[in-house]
Amino acid sequence: MLEHGGRLRRAARSYDIPLGDWLDLSTGLAPWPWPLPEIPASAWARLPEPDDGLVEAACAYYRAPAVLPVAGSQAAIQALPILRAPARVAVLAPCYAEHAQAWRRAGHEVAECSEAEVAAGLDHLDVLVVVNPNNPTGERLSPARLLDWHARLERRGGWLVVDEAFMDPTPGASLAPFSDLPGLIVLRSFGKFFGLAGMRLGFVLAAPALLERLDEHLGPWTVNGPSRYLARRLLADQEGQQRQREALLQAGERLAALLAGHELPPSGGCALFQLLRRPDAVALHEHLARQAIFTRLFPNLAALRFGLPADESGWQRLDRALALYRSPL
Repeated sequence: MLEHGGRLRRAARSYDIPLGDWLDLSTGLAPWPWPLPEIPASAWARLPEPDDGLVEAACAYYRAPAVLPVAGSQAAIQALPILRAPARVAVLAPCYAEHAQAWRRAGHEVAECSEAEVAAGLDHLDVLVVVNPNNPTGERLSPARLLDWHARLERRGGWLVVDEAFMDPTPGASLAPFSDLPGLIVLRSFGKFFGLAGMRLGFVLAAPALLERLDEHLGPWTVNGPSRYLARRLLADQEGQQRQREALLQAGERLAALLAGHELPPSGGCALFQLLRRPDAVALHEHLARQAIFTRLFPNLAALRFGLPADESGWQRLDRALALYRSPL
């Protein structure tokens, strides 16, 4: 299995620092979990029902014509490659590594490409996978560019798969309103924006015929009843969503400014994280870990990804730790 952020217990054992002492910045999750309503006993006692209003709430929130709830967008990432015959697939890289692995595991010919390579070779592809905003770089492609790529792919029966796991703070840049176009598949993650990754909930936005195929492959009851109940209410909470967007955008800017203030300017990022590409990335990661601050290290990129501190004490702690860092370069 691939490495992911959030392995805090392993870090605590590795550095011999108690779990409760850590400041975990290793994931790109909103650090403020949503206030949760009480879950009725019926949500636990009954099998989930697909006509409970969750689909309608998600369509309204994402401004999408049709959606399929899944057990986290990871479930769709692993299932979509199985729905196509062996194909030529490009993944715009670097990005979330599960995409390329899932397509390779399903027997497809996979190339990890730069944006320039994609643009040059698009007419020879069957499937293009893009993470937008990119994880971990934070780079964002315009809807117009992506729709142009989709049109070129769709003319030959191809797919454009766009993973928008970090798009919620900037919904105006989403392809969700166009997701009923043939061959366009948009993946959305619920847990990152709402700060509830443990719910394991995501949505696939696509033409109804493709969603039906995916639903049949995944089988019944993929999303549990309590998660469906909570999601319906949170997706309807427009005031809370606006507060969350504003808070995340401000925190993302604050994090970028904090890093730059210590002569560690980010190379990219979005509202939920900032990326630092540096030759001394490993040394900085170790320096912070010894002070019980956990970041996400990408050794192949010589980069560190910083998530958002949850409170003022976390911000001050990160500030002090960065002030103590002395680069070996």
